Amino acid sequence: MGVKMGHLFTLAKSFAGMPVKESEKLLYNPVHEARAGAVSIMDKESRNKKITPGRLKELFDLYIKRHDRINNRHLVDLGCLHLTGRYLFYKPGKILYKLAKSKNTWERRTSIVSTCCFIRQGQLDDTFTIAEILINDTEDLVHKGAGWMLRFAGTKNKKRQ
Repeated sequence: MGVKMGHLFTLAKSFAGMPVKESEKLLYNPVHEARAGAVSIMDKESRNKKITPGRLKELFDLYIKRHDRINNRHLVDLGCLHLTGRYLFYKPGKILYKLAKSKNTWERRTSIVSTCCFIRQGQLDDTFTIAEILINDTEDLVHKGAGWMLRFAGTKNKKRQ
C-alpha cells in the first residue's frame, strides 16, 4: 500500500477502543499495513494506564488467537513490547514457555520479546529462562530477539549479564 508507518501509528491512536472484532477483520487482511494497523491500535490502547483488565485481556486474547496473522518480525515486536507483556506481568507466564517451544518462528520470538515489559519492571527471571530455551533455535530472528532482550536485561542487572 505504501502507507508510512509513522502515519499509521498516528492514525492508530484515534482508533483506541475499536471493537476487537474490527481489529480481527484488519488482521485477516493480506496487506501488511492493515495488519500493522490492527496490532498498532491494540498496542496504543494497551499502553493506556486507564485500560481495564478486561479490555487488556480481550486484546491479548485476540493477539494469541490470531497469531497466525502476526507473521513477521515487525508485527511481533509491535504487539509484544507492551501488550502481551503488560497483560502477562501479573499472571503465571506458562503461555510464554509454551510459545518458546512452538514450531512457529513468530510465536517463539513473541515468547522472548514479551519479556520486555517484565524487564522494565525489574523482573528478569523469565527473560533468562526463555533465552535458555531458545539458545539452540535455528531461526536468526528468534536469536536476534533473544539477544535484544538479554542486552536490555543486562542494563537492569549487570551481574546477571
